Amino acid sequence: MRHLLGVEAAMQAYARKFGEDEEHWGITGLVHDYDWEIVPSPEEHPMYGANLLKEAGFPDDTVRDVLTHGNHTGISRETMMGKTLFAIDELSGFIRAVALVRPTKSLSEVTPKNVLKKFKDKGFARDVVRNDIIEGAQEMGFNLGNRIAFVIGSLKPVAPDLGLNA
Repeated sequence: MRHLLGVEAAMQAYARKFGEDEEHWGITGLVHDYDWEIVPSPEEHPMYGANLLKEAGFPDDTVRDVLTHGNHTGISRETMMGKTLFAIDELSGFIRAVALVRPTKSLSEVTPKNVLKKFKDKGFARDVVRNDIIEGAQEMGFNLGNRIAFVIGSLKPVAPDLGLNA
């Protein structure tokens, strides 16, 4: 759940930056992985959850963008919301992991430089798909270091909810 709160916060921050609907983008970030604990197999994620979202009446763009946050679905990312969701999904969790190993568990001690240093350590947060982080930055046309700084800033207001200090 903490991962989803981080993605929600980052999605809202990007919505503000792009002049989009913060609530809509935030909800999309919040629900994009909600099926992870119940999906029959990892290969079926996020298709399983997208079908449940569709049945529950979520907007078509939310359902489609949830489907595009994994490359294995073969569905191309066409919207800025979908590209943003893909770009921050792995990154927000990685930044949280970097903060958790700091002595103070504080986001104020996390910088793009130390995130990139941990990024090179393949043993650290080994489940994070680093290629998705790189590809997400490229799809959005953003410098990776600047994007890391932006996501760190977007997580600070919800740091306590993420088990961190601001």
